[in-house]
Amino acid sequence: MITIISSTNRPGSSTLKVAQYYRRKLKEKGTEAGLLSLSELPPNLIETDLYGKRSKDFEPIQDIITKTDKFLFVIPEYNGSFPGVLKVFIDACSFPESFYEKKAALVGISSGRYGNIRGVDHFTGICNYIHLHVMPLKIHIPSVHKELNAEGNFFKEDTLKFTNEQIGKFIKF
Repeated sequence: MITIISSTNRPGSSTLKVAQYYRRKLKEKGTEAGLLSLSELPPNLIETDLYGKRSKDFEPIQDIITKTDKFLFVIPEYNGSFPGVLKVFIDACSFPESFYEKKAALVGISSGRYGNIRGVDHFTGICNYIHLHVMPLKIHIPSVHKELNAEGNFFKEDTLKFTNEQIGKFIKF
């Protein structure tokens, strides 16, 4: 099972649009994927689902994560790194069954010019620690607001080339 993680809880985010794009493209290539937006996390996650506690609201999310073999994280840049809600989400998930010895692809996005290079690098370190195997080809999409058209599709030649390459390799990974 593949799950795409839209790694922010910001409503109406470009991150979710990019995650939806990847889901459509995987489906076009014959590969189904679920989508989990971190905006769907329980609002009191910090109080209810850390340090061994588990709420009824988080149980279906944990079930999805446990059943997933491969993850695709779309990670926006927040203050030179990744969103804190992504770290809290990782911390709330059961260890080791959530991520241990599973696979992941990473896509960094930003409104600035570097496509969240630093944040993806920071998150890669966490992935290594929890034994989540990261595919070597990581995509960084700068100025994401200029990359998507009104239908939520990438249209620039280089972005199409690199995202298609990553999707193809992710399917085989």
